Amino acid sequence: MAGINRALKANESKARVNLISSVKCVFISHHKSDLAYCKKVAAYIMNAGIDVYLDEYDYDLKYQVQTNNPAGVVRCIKKGINNSSHMLCVISPSTIYSKWVPWEIGYGYDKTTIGALTLKGISNASLLDYIKSVPVVRGTKSLNTYLAGIIGRDQPVLESYGYIKTHSDSVHSLDSVLDWQL
Repeated sequence: MAGINRALKANESKARVNLISSVKCVFISHHKSDLAYCKKVAAYIMNAGIDVYLDEYDYDLKYQVQTNNPAGVVRCIKKGINNSSHMLCVISPSTIYSKWVPWEIGYGYDKTTIGALTLKGISNASLLDYIKSVPVVRGTKSLNTYLAGIIGRDQPVLESYGYIKTHSDSVHSLDSVLDWQL
């Protein structure tokens, strides 16, 4: 069964049920310029049966941003993190310009299991120090390992059910976003 985006208002009741049922959820922390990449990663994670919180569909958060209400933005982000079991910080050249990613990681540090996901072409040397303190997912192959760990099942089982894809498939849905293996 596919996961849901808990930020989407239409998923609110299902999100409550999943939270109570301990369905895993990954909060995707990112710079707004990386949203298109994050949507692909979120779709892949949801296909694996894991919920996500991707802020694009959090209309309360969008309203707080539009009305320039930092306290409201913080409240919305806290809600997303508090309803997540994991956080995946998406790393790109834009991440260093984010005013919210470091805050989200700081807030989520004791509330979630934090990891980082490097987008295509990001080198170890370009990682910020606060990212080096968490496990770093370096491409699709290690993302598959990361997702299998969250679910608590072996990768071959997840592959056999089509929840995750190996790179032996002719075209992988994340080829334009992530390196395969570093």
